[in-house]
Amino acid sequence: MRVLLVIPARYASTRFPGKPLTALRGATGEPRSLIRRAWEAAHEVPGVDRIVVATDDERIRKAAEDFGAEVVMTSEHCRNGTERCAAVSRAMGPGWDVVVNLQGDAPLTPPWFLGALIRTMRADPDCEMATPVLRCDAGSMASFIEDRRNGRVGATTAVFGAEGNALYFSKEVIPYTGRPLGPGETIPVFHHVGAYAYRRGALLRYDEWREGPLEAWEGLEQLRFLENGVPVRCVEVDARGRAFWELNNPEDVARIEAILAAEGRP
Repeated sequence: MRVLLVIPARYASTRFPGKPLTALRGATGEPRSLIRRAWEAAHEVPGVDRIVVATDDERIRKAAEDFGAEVVMTSEHCRNGTERCAAVSRAMGPGWDVVVNLQGDAPLTPPWFLGALIRTMRADPDCEMATPVLRCDAGSMASFIEDRRNGRVGATTAVFGAEGNALYFSKEVIPYTGRPLGPGETIPVFHHVGAYAYRRGALLRYDEWREGPLEAWEGLEQLRFLENGVPVRCVEVDARGRAFWELNNPEDVARIEAILAAEGRP
């Protein structure tokens, strides 16, 4: 099984224009762009045969090539990272059985999260798509609720059935608990980590479907699979003490820099 890892990156983000080129400082104080940090994270993932950055922007292309990344240019009409991955898959041909999507705004993604997706795809030939989910602790759940209370579009949550297939993904905090949770009580909320592994066939079909109403309302690309009857396997992962956060809003820069410094990452 040959695995291609794609890092989708676009400049014209509505919430944070130019986000992939945002400089982030770690323990050494050296500024490294968000896209570079995502590329460095991709190289830690086991089981990957090739890594490319996918973009439609010349500024991102130049920055990525300057630090040594391979870049595939894609159409400016790609509406999300999955469509950009599909464009790369078409451009690079059928030699890649599985395409892994490490979104360019998630450089803190632990490599074993993506390794778990690759193992799932190897173990189950019928699995067309997989994505990691992480059970919230009290702190992360409180952060999710605080973001929503203050009108910020923050992390995504996932609910899934007994076989691990997704029932829904939302920017709201689901499931609704209806009451504060007690000390030591298991938190039923799972953070959806914005990374994916796709079979090539499922990825190309995705590119042919229209955006569905749920995808449009939530702004979540993975809902297009659910709206077209394709199961999305949720793979539970363990953070192993590592802090995980995506860069969704400018306010997240300081949080991510603090995590980089605390973990001693350059």
